[in-house]
Amino acid sequence: MVRKRSKLRGRNRCRFCTPQGCPRPAYVDYKDINLLKKMCTAQARLLPRSRTGNCAAFQRAVARAVKRARFMALLPFVPE
Repeated sequence: MVRKRSKLRGRNRCRFCTPQGCPRPAYVDYKDINLLKKMCTAQARLLPRSRTGNCAAFQRAVARAVKRARFMALLPFVPE
């Protein structure tokens, strides 16, 4: 018998936000490669907000940081 996945899973929380709120300006360091790799799939594509749990401001900051890291050759544009 195949089990159905429950759609009522716990909601992910933004890993950058504090209990006091979202710090401004939202900035993610492009040199932190380990963090940026967690935000990418195996195909080197960005994970969506629904998977990472980031808020909108930090999702934009992560996208900007990944693009900068790719330009600086710290992250690959395509998987190896």
